[in-house]
Amino acid sequence: MKTYDVLVAGEINPDLILSGDVTPEFGQVEKLVTDAALTVGSSSAIFACGAARLGLNVAFIGLCGDDVFGQFMLAEMQRRGVDVSPVIVRPDGQTGFSVIINRGEDRAILTYPGLISALRAADIPDDLLARSRHLHVASYFLQTALQPDLPALFRRAHSLGLSTSLDPNYDPSERWAGFDELLPLTDIFLPNQQEALSLTRTTAIADAARKLARQTGVAAIKLGAAGALAAQGDALVRASSIPVQVVDTVGAGDSFDAGFIYGHLHDWPLDKTLRLAAVCGALSTRQPGGVAAQPDIEEALAYI
Repeated sequence: MKTYDVLVAGEINPDLILSGDVTPEFGQVEKLVTDAALTVGSSSAIFACGAARLGLNVAFIGLCGDDVFGQFMLAEMQRRGVDVSPVIVRPDGQTGFSVIINRGEDRAILTYPGLISALRAADIPDDLLARSRHLHVASYFLQTALQPDLPALFRRAHSLGLSTSLDPNYDPSERWAGFDELLPLTDIFLPNQQEALSLTRTTAIADAARKLARQTGVAAIKLGAAGALAAQGDALVRASSIPVQVVDTVGAGDSFDAGFIYGHLHDWPLDKTLRLAAVCGALSTRQPGGVAAQPDIEEALAYI
C-alpha cells in the first residue's frame, strides 16, 4: 500500500524576508525596510507545502537541529499538512536559515548552511520509499552529502515503483557539473531558464529544453512571467502565466514544481500539467514568503 503520494528528501531552513526598496550598505549604515516576515524556507519544504496544499499526501525527510528554527519549520510544515515524522532531529546540530532581501521581482539571499547539506541517501530507508509513489529532490547543489549517492537513490526509488523529480536550483560555484549519470534516472527535471541554459551551455531556451529532454524523461523549464516550456520526446509545449499582483517571488518555482507533480501523478497530458504548474507558480507570488499564497486545487483549476 502506498501511504504517500510524494516523499520529499530535502533541506530544512526558514526564511527571514526583509522587503523594501533597500540596498544594504556597509560602514555601519542603517536602512529601514518596509516589512519583515519569518516564514517557511528551503526549496524542498516550500515544494512540500505546495503539494500538500493541492491535496497530495506528502511526507518529508531531512535534518534539522533541536532549536528555535528547527521547531518553527517542523510546526509550520505539519500545520500545512506535511507529515514530518520521518525528519531526523539532531540535538547537537543547528538548523540553517536564509535572510532574503526582497525587492518585488528581484531578491538577494544570504544563507547559513547549518544542517542543510547533511542529509545522506543512507538516511532514507527502503520502507519509507516503498510507501511512496514519487520522490522529489531539490537544491541539488546545496545538498552536498546527498549528491554522491543520488543516482543510487533514484535507482532504488525506481526499483520500488516510484517516479523521480529533481529541481537543481542555482549552483553557487557556477560549474553546473554532476548531471551526466543523474539525468537519465530523473523522470521529471525542473530547472528555471537560467539553470537550463547554464546546464546545457546553450543560448536558446527551446534548444536547452530539447537537449535536456534527450537526457531525461520530461524537462519542464520555468520562465517566470513568460510562463513555462516543457519538452518530452519530440513534443515541445508552452504554457502562459496569469496576471497577478506580484508581492514576493520567493518559492514561486517550488510551487510550480508542486503543480507539475500533481498533474504527473494524476496522469494529465503534458500541456495541462504545465499550465497547472505555471498557474501555481504565479498565484504563490501574491503574498510575502513562499507558502502563504499557495493555491489549493480548486483555486488553481479555475485558471486551467
